[in-house]
Amino acid sequence: MVFDLKRCIGCNACVVACKTENMLPEDTFFTRTFVAEIGSFPNVKRVYIPSLCNHCEDAPCERACPSGATYTRDDGIVMVDQEKCIGCSACAVACPYDNRTQFSKEKLERSYFGEGELASFEEPRTERWLAGTVSKCDFCSRRIDNGLLPACVGACPTEARIFGDLDDPDSAPNKVLRQRNGTPPLPEKNTRPKVFYVD
Repeated sequence: MVFDLKRCIGCNACVVACKTENMLPEDTFFTRTFVAEIGSFPNVKRVYIPSLCNHCEDAPCERACPSGATYTRDDGIVMVDQEKCIGCSACAVACPYDNRTQFSKEKLERSYFGEGELASFEEPRTERWLAGTVSKCDFCSRRIDNGLLPACVGACPTEARIFGDLDDPDSAPNKVLRQRNGTPPLPEKNTRPKVFYVD
């Protein structure tokens, strides 16, 4: 995935789409948009910086996982097998990007609407996610397997998120990277992220 920082307007449609698609609890995010202000008056610029799991080629989270719950699919997507996860959080500690979250029972069962019961659309959350496990963005792998884009990509009104096969030289993200020299997040970590930024 490539984030085009010139196109991101910080609307957070991606965040809402992700939370809806993944039925995430109120205080859990698989993607975020950070805001930075650069410069000083009167030459100030606001920049929006999207973030999610970087699906690293050399994923520290996968190496740290003692149960084999974290693994990489053939297409390069780093996944978490909820059934194998023992909730030790070694992956969360190992991730240099802080892109893991642990689901507590209380978190999964807390409604968006106060202390009451879960609304009908919130109930599948407790079936999809297991309490005590750790998870993260999986590029909406279920959607990809059905020929769809990740929810955050589909929801972006400015096409700031460009998704495709980085191994395909003709893919949209590859073309953008060739034209504009993309930069991975925290390159000094040497994890070989599959997420890049262009500005």
